[in-house]
Amino acid sequence: MKLADLPVPAALIERHAARGITELYPPQAACVEQGLLEGRNLLVAIPTASGKTLVAELAMHRAIAAGGKCLYIVPLRALAAEKYAEFAEGARVGIATGDYDRRDDYLGRNEIVVATSEKVDSLLRNRTPWLADVTLLVVDEIHLVGSPDRGATLELVIAKLRHLNPSLQVIGLSATIGNPGTLAEWLDASLVASDWRPVRLRQGVYYRGQIRFHDGCRELDATASKSDDLNLCLDTIAEGGQCLVFVNSRRNAEGFAKRAATAIKSKDPALAGYARRITDLATTELDRTLSACVARGAAFHHAGLRREYRGLVEEGFRAGAIKCIASTPTLAAGLNLPARRVVVRDCFRFAGGQGMVPIPVQEYHQMAGRAGRPHLDPYGEAVLIAKSEESVDELFERYIDAPPEPIASHCGDPGVLSTHVLSLVATRFCRTEEDLAAFMATTFYGHTHRDTGALGPAIETALIFLVDAEMVSDLSGRYEPTEYGSLVSRLYVDPVTAEQVTHALLEADGFTDVGMLQVLCATPDMPALYVKARDMDALSRFAYEREDELWMEFPWESQETFYRALKTALLLADYVGEVSEETICERYEVAPGDIHSAVTNVAWLVHAATRLSGMFRPEFERAAGELELCVAHGVRRELLPLIRLRGIGRVRARRLFTNGITDPEALSAAGRDEVARVIGRGIADQVFAQLDGGTARGRDKSGEAGPRQASLHQFG
Repeated sequence: MKLADLPVPAALIERHAARGITELYPPQAACVEQGLLEGRNLLVAIPTASGKTLVAELAMHRAIAAGGKCLYIVPLRALAAEKYAEFAEGARVGIATGDYDRRDDYLGRNEIVVATSEKVDSLLRNRTPWLADVTLLVVDEIHLVGSPDRGATLELVIAKLRHLNPSLQVIGLSATIGNPGTLAEWLDASLVASDWRPVRLRQGVYYRGQIRFHDGCRELDATASKSDDLNLCLDTIAEGGQCLVFVNSRRNAEGFAKRAATAIKSKDPALAGYARRITDLATTELDRTLSACVARGAAFHHAGLRREYRGLVEEGFRAGAIKCIASTPTLAAGLNLPARRVVVRDCFRFAGGQGMVPIPVQEYHQMAGRAGRPHLDPYGEAVLIAKSEESVDELFERYIDAPPEPIASHCGDPGVLSTHVLSLVATRFCRTEEDLAAFMATTFYGHTHRDTGALGPAIETALIFLVDAEMVSDLSGRYEPTEYGSLVSRLYVDPVTAEQVTHALLEADGFTDVGMLQVLCATPDMPALYVKARDMDALSRFAYEREDELWMEFPWESQETFYRALKTALLLADYVGEVSEETICERYEVAPGDIHSAVTNVAWLVHAATRLSGMFRPEFERAAGELELCVAHGVRRELLPLIRLRGIGRVRARRLFTNGITDPEALSAAGRDEVARVIGRGIADQVFAQLDGGTARGRDKSGEAGPRQASLHQFG
């Protein structure tokens, strides 16, 4: 089937023709035959690299030509940025991944909006008007409906959008669905399922110098190194390919990358440029280790790396300079980074309370699907490593020949349901218990539990909690959101989080930064650091000596929660106190990416706490708002008057402050030349343009010192 024969805009056809794409792959053609361009719902379950994105593009441009609007949901912010760049040619495209209490009405001017499921959920809660105009919904990685932590949000978003727009066309995309027929039934969709790939994928098991496939064996040089994983990697590189190696921990990823770098010793001149870009930003030993590995053609990739470094590693790999990446499964979650050979080295990983457990079959297939670069590789190989002769057949049976696990809904989980019941009542999707039951029946959970009667009691329990918390009022069986409940829903926090924060605000004798951070770090919305035995002395000493600043009393029955929250709060207090990244990493045994993740998570919670302070403890609102800015910029309160100026971040603000320039008035008094001496002529010109034009944002003359800085300097 030729692209030129399809009823889609000529510009789209010409753009793909310029890239050498003039005919559809068989699965793409099957989508067209099933009504892709006629507004029919489709569930597209085809392998990675088989053209799912083009399927979406065809449908979106057809919808745009008919005057419609498209919403493209992705699971990751990084993937949203990738799709935004991909779709921007030929359409007006917007991206929505940020603040959760904004309506973002301006996005309605776009023809395509790319967003994460959480952002779309928040837009629905804030009653964003343009969502009613969406005519086509594309859900990338729709199998994540089965995710224990994020699946319920995606599921409810799909159900709400279908409720809002009854004629909405829905297209679900995935490479790994264990029960695609059931999911297609829920979506009222035609199922397009195929095993076809543009590059042949061979899956096998390596043992003692030999990769065993179903159709034969392949001998490898087992003497290149003493390690099976490294031999598999070097074999691929020797024949001109690249390799992804998936391992079960960050430490293992770093360890393999160092071994690979020593063995590869690439002379590619481009590597020096990538290594230098990492070195120029490096602040920790982890950064310097990555730079050294990249300089020789290897890299590691995990959530502990700063986002900039992950991007550089991906860029270097796509360019062909970096030959091997050792990764935790983060790369398999949707980013487009294929390689000739994928080595799944570790089939077990640690799970809290369970020890080492087998990885899911779905996860294996996600990783294996990265093998084979279209137009670059003659084949793709996914290889597992066996520890014994007996385990060869076990690995074939458990992973290669096994279908992915069936997707199950998590909407019925009590901890999840109260959040979504509140949003349904607050947005007036539902007014009665019957309304809630009827709406929940339209979810995937409702579709798969039609005859169990499980929803009624779960909804009733959620409503009792919300009424007791005074987030919802029961008016003789008709439920209405209170001002408190409406705010919590718009703020996009768990009702349990809101209750914990509100109680702490009401009971606190006075505001302290570490007190608020401690409470926030104990909520369900904030992942807390783990506490090790060697942390306990310092944490206990801090809790005793600074008891008057803490908002959580010591609970003898749940000490772990107390100490984990305190440790996380102290890390954040160090960040706000401008402690160096390297010191924080050493003191708390974390990586730079962990600091970024903690700051990102708590920044939103501090914003929510500021809004709740305005409702319940107005005298705390200013201090909470200042803490919000301190967390966002990583500065002490004394720098707030400076960082409110565009172009002034934490480093330049501290430099100015150290030179006696402490606020906008001092900037004016110092003069342009003196300021330029401290922060550079270009930035100084930008700053004085703001001062001259009166555009300094939120100028604050106080610069008052806040509560005493909390930090656990005993760490490290």
